[in-house]
Amino acid sequence: MSADSNARAALLMVASMALFAVEDAFIKLLGAGMGVGLLLILTGLPGAAIFWVRLRLRGQRMFTRDIRRPVVLLRTLGEIVGAVGFVTALARGDLAATAAILQVLPLALVMGGALFLGETVGWRRWLSVILGFAGVMLILRPGTQSFDPVLLWAVAGVFGLALRDLATRLVPRELPSDVLSGAAYGAIVPAGAALMLVGGEIAAMPSAVEWAYVAGTVVFGVSGYGVMVAALRMGEASMVAPFRYARLAFALIIAALLFGERPDGLTLAGSALIAGAGAYAMWREARLRGGRSAIGGLMRASRRRDRR
Repeated sequence: MSADSNARAALLMVASMALFAVEDAFIKLLGAGMGVGLLLILTGLPGAAIFWVRLRLRGQRMFTRDIRRPVVLLRTLGEIVGAVGFVTALARGDLAATAAILQVLPLALVMGGALFLGETVGWRRWLSVILGFAGVMLILRPGTQSFDPVLLWAVAGVFGLALRDLATRLVPRELPSDVLSGAAYGAIVPAGAALMLVGGEIAAMPSAVEWAYVAGTVVFGVSGYGVMVAALRMGEASMVAPFRYARLAFALIIAALLFGERPDGLTLAGSALIAGAGAYAMWREARLRGGRSAIGGLMRASRRRDRR
């Protein structure tokens, strides 16, 4: 791919991260006036509806026997844990700290792939994992007066999303992505209802402003996803993937301007450590995957020449 394509892809990736950061801000604004259970229902229903319409337009169904496969159920469980953890942390904790902890997800995937999927991970990426989680500990600071237990929901969200992504690698390729995504969004709705029952939340009709926030969450979330896919298709993964960490910069700006958050030095240091370690791990993995693909292509070409 050309340098121009990579540059445009990098800009698109940065734009998608800005859209996701705005989506996070809408979720936090919603959390200020409603319970987490209702928030999950209001964000899960539109997401499930979007994927249901996409499938219907192609003559496909969302609710089939395939979504009852054990690996799909495991993926859906990870989606539920991730959504509950991340939304709770956003609604009840600091946006900047929550966004920073979320950025350790790629490192959690590296660790999970090595421990549970038998993937080979070299010492450089293991060092990145250690440094990234050290950054999380700098933000959390357990045992000190600065410790905020709400942020543990963000940690739980990371491991839920890691479970989702690791399970996705085991899902048969013939199963459409829209079925997986729609089923996951649909599962968030009963999870939200269960939280309402357990927590004793009162199901109050959202105000006009809250409905606007819901619309903003859906619009910016779906737009961010579309722009991100375009970026990944346009540029090389090794060049584009590290720009995912622009989301953290946008989150810090929005947290300061909109919510008046002022992260202290240790939180900023932990955020920088997570971003640096994660960006390196993503770049390293993309380079390794590219190298393996190139070697595989050369071997296939050699076998074709031998058969001639």
